[in-house]
Amino acid sequence: MKIAALSCSYNRIKTTSRFLESIVKQEMPEGYTLDVYLLDDNSPDGTADYVQSHFPSVIVERGSGSLFWAGGMRTLWKRVMVKKEYDFYLLLNDDVVLKENAIKELLAAHTQSDHEGNIIMGTVLDSSYKYITYGGLKLTNKITGKALFLRPDETKLQACEIGNANIMLVDKATVKKIGILSERYTHGIADYDYTLTGVKNGVKAWVAPGYYGHCDNDHMMTWLPHGTPLKKRVEYLYSPKGLGYKQYLRYTWVHFPLSLPIIFVKLWVKTLFPVLYDKYKKDDLLYKEQYLNN
Repeated sequence: MKIAALSCSYNRIKTTSRFLESIVKQEMPEGYTLDVYLLDDNSPDGTADYVQSHFPSVIVERGSGSLFWAGGMRTLWKRVMVKKEYDFYLLLNDDVVLKENAIKELLAAHTQSDHEGNIIMGTVLDSSYKYITYGGLKLTNKITGKALFLRPDETKLQACEIGNANIMLVDKATVKKIGILSERYTHGIADYDYTLTGVKNGVKAWVAPGYYGHCDNDHMMTWLPHGTPLKKRVEYLYSPKGLGYKQYLRYTWVHFPLSLPIIFVKLWVKTLFPVLYDKYKKDDLLYKEQYLNN
């Protein structure tokens, strides 16, 4: 069985190196081989050259410098599929630090499913190992798309509908059914769209048992400081690394069309009246905290 690990990097050489150190140490089960690919999107700090000299087993691809996350992962995935046929594609963020035997445990989790087509999320905690930061989510409202993290079971797979690609194992049957990440998305949302699309097309999305490493949440800052001029707030609304306005509306239209008017209003309230939105966000975070602590 052949596995391709796919990740992208941009201008954070220490973070990327920490990630690569954790993956090159992984032991594979008997009969499995792992190829590690990294697409560096023309990092000014020389990440690509550093990786080639310090991690010779990692296959480095180079990007244009304007691919962002989804574009970079999609570009890499396409290139890798041309090079070789793989049984699994393991999508990883370059700020994840994998625990020992993480990939071995993910592959063992895959054997629990006899379904044709599986996407399996590995849950990660923050660096204090106290809180879930990324993993698989269960929809709590199928109209609005509201979803919350599932706590992993100790031994069994758990079904979910949405997943983060910080650690995401995709088997080749899934790729045959739904392809790779959608061309519609530049930066974020692509992993949410991929898992939802898979579930709609007969793929099973799962949360793997246990935890697979740590990765601090880099999406906590989802808005600009108070006092930011309106022009900057509007730019952030449309930016791929901001709120990704058009792509977020597209995602909502495809998967949760009845909530499109609500999302439209929410995004503009966030932009025009950030103080009001902060009050809503605090209530939402309290709800999530209560859910995760139950």
